[in-house]
Amino acid sequence: MPRKLRYEVAPDICKIIGALTRLEVFKYIDSNRVYCVRSYGSRSKAVARIYGMARPWVVVLGFKGYVIEVISERFDKLDKRGKLEVIIHELLHIPYTFSGALRPHGPKVNSREVKRILRIVEESGVLEELPL
Repeated sequence: MPRKLRYEVAPDICKIIGALTRLEVFKYIDSNRVYCVRSYGSRSKAVARIYGMARPWVVVLGFKGYVIEVISERFDKLDKRGKLEVIIHELLHIPYTFSGALRPHGPKVNSREVKRILRIVEESGVLEELPL
């Protein structure tokens, strides 16, 4: 029998993103336009995904935003550091223009950048207020 995929709003992830976007490295991200969902029943090997808005949707709706999906079966099993690394990685996909587009993996989205930003987060003291 096929598994049923379901989604629910993830306020815990939104709170983490809100705290991270107060740091200088993510100041360009408007956390009020980043929506977070947790999915259940996914067969994906991904831990999380980010969705931007295609240009026609931005033009028609007059709205630029992003949805970050964490896949419960994989994400919820991670330790605090692992969860934070995943969220940082997904935020790195958002370009400085906040245009609805996504940055590809490469010079700005990679594990080296994630680790660099993780050090900044640890040094900032923000870690204590995150619901991980």
